Amino acid sequence: MNYAETLEYLFSKLPMYSRIGAAAYKTDLHNTIALLEHIGNPHQSIRTIHIAGTNGKGSVSHMLAAILQAAGYKTGLYTSPHLKDFRERIRIDGTMIPEQTVMDFTESIRPAIEEIEPSFFELTVAMAFDHFAKAQVNIAVIETGLGGRLDSTNVINPELSIITNIGWDHMNLLGDTLDKIAFEKAGIIKKNTPVVVGEQKPETMPVFLDKAQNMQAPLTWSGKNYRIQSHRHQSNRLIAEVIETGSLHTSPYSLDLTGIYQLKNLLTVLESVNILRTSNWNITDHAIRSALDNVKTITGFSGRWEVLQNDPMLVLDVAHNTHGLAQVLEQLRLTPHKKLHIVLGMVNDKQIDDVLRMLPTSANYYFTQASIPRALPSHLLKEQAMAVGLIGQEYRDVNNAIEEALKRADPHDLILVTGSIFLVGEVRK
Repeated sequence: MNYAETLEYLFSKLPMYSRIGAAAYKTDLHNTIALLEHIGNPHQSIRTIHIAGTNGKGSVSHMLAAILQAAGYKTGLYTSPHLKDFRERIRIDGTMIPEQTVMDFTESIRPAIEEIEPSFFELTVAMAFDHFAKAQVNIAVIETGLGGRLDSTNVINPELSIITNIGWDHMNLLGDTLDKIAFEKAGIIKKNTPVVVGEQKPETMPVFLDKAQNMQAPLTWSGKNYRIQSHRHQSNRLIAEVIETGSLHTSPYSLDLTGIYQLKNLLTVLESVNILRTSNWNITDHAIRSALDNVKTITGFSGRWEVLQNDPMLVLDVAHNTHGLAQVLEQLRLTPHKKLHIVLGMVNDKQIDDVLRMLPTSANYYFTQASIPRALPSHLLKEQAMAVGLIGQEYRDVNNAIEEALKRADPHDLILVTGSIFLVGEVRK
């Protein structure tokens, strides 16, 4: 098979959550363990950092990978889902896994695929570990896909576990209360392994404290050693003045990830780096600052308050649940604009009504859909939106919707494309 045929085989042969939803979700690690045993358990030969959370885990993963790379370490990075190219999921020092490697791995493991019948995600996890082990990376940053306890990535024994936050998402699979969701995410906490938790909530703190105590895992809350003194936007950068506990002096950090919500992620990253330093990882202040100023260049990260143009401003953001959207709405309030245009598309298993009720009725809406089976049809999205006072037209393609918004927008307006990772991934840049 050539590369295109290999991808078609992977996408069509294997159950894929992004396409079919809950039917692709496996409730145990049996397939992952079997696949990894088949290829010699490559995950056991690499050092890792494991990251879970409802939102922010992608940003934290890329920021940490950029820092480790800037510090001189050969760094693997596994994330999901991809926006445009499957190979975005598996990178070493920012470089995507080669097409030939994808082809060779898939061909070599085809007999095991036929026997084990893994999901798409289970196979890609195995592919990532195999690629990292063969390249002999110094460290690999591993982002969970969904949840934590039963996530296919949860076969590793990491140097550090990180849980960014807990919010309402995937309740049909993870639980219908925040403490139940937290329990699933807390499943990545390992014996005697330090863990950083990004947010403190009354509903979830006891879950993490109990799990950490049971696993004898040192727990650090984000904000313990660092806090944001002030912040501002300057020259397409988010400048954060950070003060360290016990110090009277602030330190500036310049981030090329400019969403205001990145301030929370920054604190989680700084706490995590602090722990890595105590474990003899040589990470200088210069490496941290250089990396944070160039995350998008170093790791290829995109889709988080990503400004494509100005006059009018066109922004992409992959926010797709109430927690993520609340942060984007806060960013909107801080961003000067005349009229707001929202290009919106969602998948059919999200909290659609809850999200719609959060959105401003004063905006112009362009209802659309991604080209995946899970996408909520644009006409149904429009119907549900109109029921809560959101007015607009429907478009079958996100790029047509953006073109129409650009025609109607004043140079001082703002156009936001949001609601689905898969929708943002189909935008022509």
